[in-house]
Amino acid sequence: MNTRAGVVLAGAMALTLWGTAAPASAQELSEHAVRSFMEYAWSLTPQQFSKPDGSVIVIDKTKKAQVEVPLDVARRVIMAGRLSAHAQICDLRDEQVLNHRALMRREEATKRWTQQQLVYISQLHLTTLMLMTGRIRLVEQEGDKQVVVDEKKEPPQTCTEEQRSKVKELIANYVAASPPPQNVTAGAAPAPAPAGAPVSTGSTSVSETTVQKK
Repeated sequence: MNTRAGVVLAGAMALTLWGTAAPASAQELSEHAVRSFMEYAWSLTPQQFSKPDGSVIVIDKTKKAQVEVPLDVARRVIMAGRLSAHAQICDLRDEQVLNHRALMRREEATKRWTQQQLVYISQLHLTTLMLMTGRIRLVEQEGDKQVVVDEKKEPPQTCTEEQRSKVKELIANYVAASPPPQNVTAGAAPAPAPAGAPVSTGSTSVSETTVQKK
């Protein structure tokens, strides 16, 4: 699938960080773009994930359809990831973590998803964040597109005080509208990686992973 990488980048451009200050729910993505983000996230989803309590969630990579989530769910996860990317760029570390946790509480509270799907949801959020902050890049080698998590320092993206305040407000509203922490089971899904840190996914380090796109 040689055009997939270009489609994903087009989707990322459609989510230009400072193109608008509208709430995430108003930012619509085409079906093609959402599916491209989902493909990226699936490529970077590990085969197993170790939870804080020591238990291991095993993901059968041959059963993609059983782990992925519906398109409308993926779209709202991507938009939450976009908001987390805003927070990272504005150096709002606490808000970034709160935003991710609120997303996971919302999805856990639906009681629709398996543990494998919750890992995928968290990975889709993280993949979106990395796309938007430049930590995922594409490498073309012998005609094939490859997905690489790039740990090199990127030129800093700017965030004005007005933008910073807006991001804080949007995240505060998102968190306030989410289920409270005590209503969900702790440790059901991975926590977001700190800005600039390698992305740990159980026994697999995404920062060391190159995924060939076919």
